[in-house]
Amino acid sequence: MATFPPNFVWGCATAAYQIEGAWDEDGKGESIWDRFCHTPGRVMHGDTGDIACDHYHRYREDVALMRELGLRGYRFSISWPRCFPAGKGAANEQGLDFYDRLVDELLAAGIEPFPTLYHWDLPQAIEDEGGWTNRETVRHFADYCAALVDRLGDRIKRWSIFNEQLSFTVLGYMAGYHAPGIRDPAVGLKTTHIANLAQGLAARSMRATSKAIEIGSAFSMWGPVHPATGSDEDRAAAERHFRFNNLWFLEPALLGRYPDAYAGGLDPERLGVRAGDMETVRADLDFIGINLYSRTVVANDPSDRNLGTRAVHVPDVERTELGWEIYPEGIYEVIMRCWRDYQKPVYITENGASYSDAPDERGVIDDQRRIDYLRRNLAQAGRAIEDGADVRGYYLWSLLDNFEWAFGYGQRLGIVHVDYATQRRTIKQSGHWYRDVIAANGRNL
Repeated sequence: MATFPPNFVWGCATAAYQIEGAWDEDGKGESIWDRFCHTPGRVMHGDTGDIACDHYHRYREDVALMRELGLRGYRFSISWPRCFPAGKGAANEQGLDFYDRLVDELLAAGIEPFPTLYHWDLPQAIEDEGGWTNRETVRHFADYCAALVDRLGDRIKRWSIFNEQLSFTVLGYMAGYHAPGIRDPAVGLKTTHIANLAQGLAARSMRATSKAIEIGSAFSMWGPVHPATGSDEDRAAAERHFRFNNLWFLEPALLGRYPDAYAGGLDPERLGVRAGDMETVRADLDFIGINLYSRTVVANDPSDRNLGTRAVHVPDVERTELGWEIYPEGIYEVIMRCWRDYQKPVYITENGASYSDAPDERGVIDDQRRIDYLRRNLAQAGRAIEDGADVRGYYLWSLLDNFEWAFGYGQRLGIVHVDYATQRRTIKQSGHWYRDVIAANGRNL
């Protein structure tokens, strides 16, 4: 039986572009995801986040659902272009007012707000100036972060600077699968350094307001990385893969250095490192956010001139509908490594599963596979706590079925079903189950 501390934060997570809609209302500026989705061929079925879950207009209904579920915390993201349409300069008061109202509604419902300042929706105006390839973006981002903390910091104690830097840099500028859709490995690598500079400068600007009590980021972690065989070469490859995919944005913030991930080493010039940069990237974050869904298995591959690794498909294992392997022990393994190596409090900032269970003739969504996934993963988080890790919260992904980026509306990860045609919300059986887990503080896992 898992044991969770009395003040453990049981929550859910969402992101602005995935649920808010109102993409061009009340003074909001265009984001790179608006532009990306409106470009034919970028997103499955031509889906866009123009309406999404219409949370911008239905946030009170959604907070009422959170209260019904017994949530203690809600992790959401703030849309930079909703607050600063050009990414800099004059603020959009209507956008800021929306987040004022949302935070007040959450507090009135007894739910702790936990904002993420950047979950991939860069203002298109900033992208037009180079986006995350332009070092000037670092300063604009830090100014935006300070402005939001100054506005909301009297009611919010915990902030996440970024969500998954690996996704918006590598997938956005190196692989091109995400906005802005650029495929340039050399440029993409440099964006990872610029994002680390932004993280460090943002942390400083937020602390300068004297209103941010806890600052961290939610890091993309592709679970533990296991070697395909027991050979020394595969074990070394697995470690390199772990360092790049899990630590590339964490270790610079906490230790002021890049992990040794590249086979044969990495020339700092390829990253675009300048004198004084490594002092800037060091942010001494207050906590580590872990976004984790699966694990990775790799083999050594000398033909790969970067990490020298090759991902290996594991046959005959359980998978979610996204094709991700179900490996609950991964949460335990990654928590324990982060705790051992960095001694910082941990929040599971994302964890969940995609299953497309639909309402039956009674309107019930019986998503037992999701319940099984969550139960097993939460038990492993509890195991890490019992083994001494300081794990302070769990934010299930996601509260609502929503726009899943390049997958459009083809994947459902919510514990609340959304009928996109009518915007009707229905709590799934997993939502009722999670409510009971929260009420028992995890004692029933």
